Amino acid sequence: MAPKLRPKRAIAAIDPVTSFLKTEEGGGFALFAGSIVALVWVNVFGIGGYESFWHTELTIGIGDASITEDLAHWVNDGLMTLFFFLISLEIKREIVAGDLREPRRAALPVLAAAGGVMVPILIFLALTAGTDGTPGWGIPMATDAAFAIAALALLGDRVGVGAKLFLVTIAVVDDVLAIVVIAVAYTSALSLPWLLAAIGLLAVVVAMRRLGIAAVWPYAIAGVAVWIATLESGVHATIAGVALAFLTPARPIDGRNVLEELEERIHPWTSFLVLPVFALANAGVVIGGDALEIGDGARVAAAVALALVVGKLVGIAAATFLAVRLRLGLLPAGVDRRSVVGIAALAGIGFTVSLFIAALAYDDPLLVDSAKLGILGGSILSAAVGVAILAPGGRHPSRDP
Repeated sequence: MAPKLRPKRAIAAIDPVTSFLKTEEGGGFALFAGSIVALVWVNVFGIGGYESFWHTELTIGIGDASITEDLAHWVNDGLMTLFFFLISLEIKREIVAGDLREPRRAALPVLAAAGGVMVPILIFLALTAGTDGTPGWGIPMATDAAFAIAALALLGDRVGVGAKLFLVTIAVVDDVLAIVVIAVAYTSALSLPWLLAAIGLLAVVVAMRRLGIAAVWPYAIAGVAVWIATLESGVHATIAGVALAFLTPARPIDGRNVLEELEERIHPWTSFLVLPVFALANAGVVIGGDALEIGDGARVAAAVALALVVGKLVGIAAATFLAVRLRLGLLPAGVDRRSVVGIAALAGIGFTVSLFIAALAYDDPLLVDSAKLGILGGSILSAAVGVAILAPGGRHPSRDP
């Protein structure tokens, strides 16, 4: 019997999703490689050379019209703006045309993500109450979709497509909450003139759209100007990428789907360049160094790890089952209770945004290193627990030809 052909409309709907998951999967392994290189660099060759390299200053511009930052800040404030631009494009696409568009379909991942944010924060605050570690409460709230999907890839066809998409949707909602926290809770003293300049430049971008300007370079120039104004305003510079993404049209213009085109072009760059370089610049920490022996370091590391491993699993699974029982949402096709628990465990892989927030939350380098150790340990343990829960199942029916 000849194989049945999928309708063209079905292919159009599935192929972008498959492409997205494949890129995230490959990006997760690239992120892992960058982390391993950073850990080997620090623990084998010594932390001195690592810190000296990333603290090397680089000036871009001429004279007064220049910005000087060390390499680590160029990565965290500059390159990561592209990452936040991409995830904000994904958020907008999901809100306009994806699973977050329909309230009934969006309810379950939104409630699940909310549980997976609140419970880790409560665990972290309970364990760090009265210490200098409290400002890091935002560290365990995020899910690293790339790492989590890479972990799912190890399971092959034991996990259905519905489970992967459920995880991605939860991660998208997590990203929304993380962006809000970064913008509000981890913003330094504001410079009102620069903030007004950034808002004015965003208005210029809107005006350019209204005037029908289609060329890319005017938007690129305006985007760089928005980034500079945001950097100088005291709001974290990556928020410029978020704002520009939400101004990107989600509906086709003159037959071109601008948002999807940008995603397709940027996604490989963020997955295979930006995130591995970010991991290389931020994951370097001495295993078993002074970070766990001085001050509140051990408590911070334990709080982060426990919040990721236990908080995410309990928060997401409990919120999901409660929402389903109260008929506030429906599980995706092919997702059973074991899949929910396994996905909830994998959501504890909070690597990229967790490292990002750790650097913003603490001024003390030892507390930053303690948080990094907690993130590394918690993420590895969450991956192991999630894979162990999901592995016993055979080939998932949704993976059959």
